[in-house]
Amino acid sequence: MKRVVLAVDQGTTTTKALLVDAGTGEVLGAGSAPVGISLGQPGWVEQDARDIWRTVEQAVAACFADGTVRPSEVAGVAISSQRESVVAWDAVTGEPRGPVLGWQDSRTAVWCASIAEHADEVRSLTGLPLDAMYSAPKMRWLLQHAAADGGTGALRVGTVDSWLVFQLTGEHVIEAGNASRTLLLDLDDAAWHPDLLDLFEIPASALPQVRPSSDLRATVRDGVLGLGAIPVAAVLADSHAALFHHGQGRVGTAKATYGTGSSVMAPASARIGATHGVTSTIAWELSTARAPARPGRVQLAGEGNVLTSGAGLDWVARMLGAPDGIPGGAFVTDLAATEPDAAGVAFVPAFTGLGAPYWDRDAVGTLTGVTGGTSRGHIARAALEAVAHQVADVVEAIVADGVAPLERLVADGGATASDLLMQLQADLLGRPVQVAASPHASALGAADLAAQVLTGAIPPAAPPRATFHPRIDDAERAARRGAWAEAVTRSRGIALGRHQN
Repeated sequence: MKRVVLAVDQGTTTTKALLVDAGTGEVLGAGSAPVGISLGQPGWVEQDARDIWRTVEQAVAACFADGTVRPSEVAGVAISSQRESVVAWDAVTGEPRGPVLGWQDSRTAVWCASIAEHADEVRSLTGLPLDAMYSAPKMRWLLQHAAADGGTGALRVGTVDSWLVFQLTGEHVIEAGNASRTLLLDLDDAAWHPDLLDLFEIPASALPQVRPSSDLRATVRDGVLGLGAIPVAAVLADSHAALFHHGQGRVGTAKATYGTGSSVMAPASARIGATHGVTSTIAWELSTARAPARPGRVQLAGEGNVLTSGAGLDWVARMLGAPDGIPGGAFVTDLAATEPDAAGVAFVPAFTGLGAPYWDRDAVGTLTGVTGGTSRGHIARAALEAVAHQVADVVEAIVADGVAPLERLVADGGATASDLLMQLQADLLGRPVQVAASPHASALGAADLAAQVLTGAIPPAAPPRATFHPRIDDAERAARRGAWAEAVTRSRGIALGRHQN
């Protein structure tokens, strides 16, 4: 008898649902639904919590549509979710109070700068920089505005995984890896730290309970999504889920997920030095009781976040006249293939500043090196190179901060469909790049962990779709990386030495 996992991957722009055989890893059904985003003011990135839940309902319904699997055959639910985004809701009615503040939202950047004297304390406790990307400043903003709008009931606040689990089960809980992205979690104790709650003015009563990735202790309410009273067997943050799918913490491998932004993550045996702009985070916490095949433990990781990668390709595609309905990455790749190089053009997509390893919210987007001979193909190629350069920046910083030598990069996410981008990545990184067989690594990673909880074993991994090896020598790589560094310097408004008198 098959044991089927319903894996929900709630991402920034799309919600996916997969039905996965817990024994073999075979995908038995799939569905998806687009998620709306509002960019009402500069630096503001909002979504609607009700809409996010509706997309879950739509994606789940679609994956059951052909009747291959019936809802009654599902043994457990797995969730992977976008990180750092924040939802607030009424504790009694369950109704959202205000918008979802997306992970890219930077409206709290000025406030974060105003408490910069606490940055070292925050990093020491959490492993993270004091930056508007993370959840706590957004939580503070939502709670304050909900109160100002006349709210009288008690409020709950959490990340997107918390919101989804609440919709499924009525429980107010958060998975440890997602909790480690809030700026409120003591990384050593995996618990909310009172000093951080005070700093960000977050009442403990509003926060969810922190629980292991494989032991949420939450049961789906009978009838929700057409399911029975089955366990939420596993919850992981989306990037963490992809890392789990790619080897459950195998040393020597870094993972890059290419989405709206990009997450580059490598397993670590201890907190990293954090002196080169990357962070320490909890990748997952396994419970001995609910994951008997492995010892219960916290897996740490070193990570760097690129704020704009796929979103930069989409922007360039629009500017270059992509027809409606054509994916930005595909359009840009086809244009870029018409030119052998970028002819000196450099694009830095710092739309909301730069993330790792720079953490410079004042950086601005730039397009430099343009001449009368610049073609659309040159600009498109510069856009692809910008994605690859940013990932290479983070990999180099992770290595510099003491993570075990990285021998290869495993790539997943929508932009991996571009063979040209993957070759550029191998060239600029100087390491092989293995492209995951499935574009659904995050959903499959959550399903892998759920399968372990339900059956005691993880389904076998599929071989990579392709492997790309570097084709340029060290001298050319150094020249191209140097030109990128100069473009980033311009983006950050830093005078170039060779232009100074």
